[in-house]
Formats: sequence, structure tokens, C-alpha cells
Amino acid sequence: MQIEPARLDGVVTFVPQPHHDDRGWFTRTFDAEIFDRWRGVPGAAAAFLQDSQSRSARGVLRGLHGRRDPGEAKLVRCAHGAVHDVLVDARPQSPTFGRHEVFLLDDVTCRHLYVPPGMLHGFQALSEIADVCYRIDRIHDPADDLAVSWQDPDLAIDWPLHPPTLSARDASAGSWADLLTRIR
Repeated sequence: MQIEPARLDGVVTFVPQPHHDDRGWFTRTFDAEIFDRWRGVPGAAAAFLQDSQSRSARGVLRGLHGRRDPGEAKLVRCAHGAVHDVLVDARPQSPTFGRHEVFLLDDVTCRHLYVPPGMLHGFQALSEIADVCYRIDRIHDPADDLAVSWQDPDLAIDWPLHPPTLSARDASAGSWADLLTRIR
């Protein structure tokens, strides 16, 4: 498994090496030893407490979501289909604060994304069906949820499919400027 740094501080992608044969392919989707070695902390992988999965139809946009302090770390991968995945650095002390980065997660490369605590995360399904899996280091508490509008002009994120299909929560999400007043 290769580890590739991203532009945002503390973000990496893990790129497995699928083994192909006439039946299809097999790949390891998580390796605690590799994760611990990358983090430089023995047992760091044991911090992941919950696995979740979402299924989305083409054009569905989920996000931008985050969690109040201390935030949550997660590993995200697309097990079926493809998604346009976006991270926004919402950590005021980070050298990449306020910047965003886009990733293609799909079932061909099997790449997964390490999202450090303090990031906003969102994605849009590019395939007819996209199954996204999340490995999270904190039990979900809806009281800690944060959301910023997918179309916030200050973030200027270029989403590929218009108009997106949104939940009521995402359609009414606040602005980046509103979030800044709460996290600074």
C-alpha cells in the first residue's frame, strides 16, 4: 500500500495494490500496521471506533460536513462507483486553513483518504450508484455536527454535476463566514 501526501496539511491518500487475476481482483482496504507506522504512533489504528456506509445516486451531493472540537478523523473510500470528494481545512491554526482540495475516489483505484480532525468533508456521486465507506474515530453525536453550504462563494468549490440532489439539511446549511465566527 502506497501513501501519498495531499496539498492540505495532514491529509494523505492510501493507495492499495489490487491483485488481479481471471476472477477479478482482491485488495486490502485497511492495514493497521501501515497506518500506525505512517502516524508514528503504535496502536493509532485502534482509535477508529465506527464504520459507516452511504449509498448515493448520481448527482447526490453530501456535505460539507464536519464536527465540533475536537473534530473527528476518518478514512473515506468509495467501495462502488465514483465520487468527487472535497475537503476544506477548517482548522484555524493550520497552514492550509480555508483551502480546499478535490479527490477522485472510485472502485478502480480503491484509493482512500485520511481526513484529519477539523476538516469539512463532502462528496458528489459521479456514477449511477456510489457506495462510500467511512472509518471514524469518534462515535457520532448529532449535537456536534457542523455544515457549510456546498455552494458557498468564499470557498468557490467547483462541483461537477448541476443541479445536485441535496438533503434538506445540506440545502439550508450556513455559510463559511458563519462557521468562522463559531470556530475562531
